[in-house]
Amino acid sequence: MKVEDIEQICLIEEESFTTPWTAGAFYNELVNNHFARYMVMEYNGEVAGYAGMWLIMDEAHVTNIAVREKFRGFKLGQRLVVELKKTAGYLGASRMTLEVRESNEIARNLYRKLGFEASGVRKGYYSDNNEDAIIMWAELGSFPQASTEGADGSE
Repeated sequence: MKVEDIEQICLIEEESFTTPWTAGAFYNELVNNHFARYMVMEYNGEVAGYAGMWLIMDEAHVTNIAVREKFRGFKLGQRLVVELKKTAGYLGASRMTLEVRESNEIARNLYRKLGFEASGVRKGYYSDNNEDAIIMWAELGSFPQASTEGADGSE
């Protein structure tokens, strides 16, 4: 993610969240937060989705993941989570954590599919409606890898 992407990121934030991050918050993450790592997924020059995390010691904390409304349903969110995990592992993290709304079954199912397990609850975490957040953790490398079986003639 680059500073130039912030305008498009904010459009995705507005489509995705009841309390979206501001342009200033993203600018601060990109320019001042040395723990922050953000990525975008583009289609024909347009930001289709983005994801971010903080890397602290050997842990990665997912800050946000969102896909533009018109690009939803193509498993782009899954690809973003997989790329976050790969990047975090490459940068030395051994575990990853995130919070997800208790009511967001679609996201919770995706995270479970990618190796995250619920480990606790943050009561009243979301300020817009006081909803609880489910805390989830994954050991990096525990998510399903694409099969390479037979790619080189071996099994």
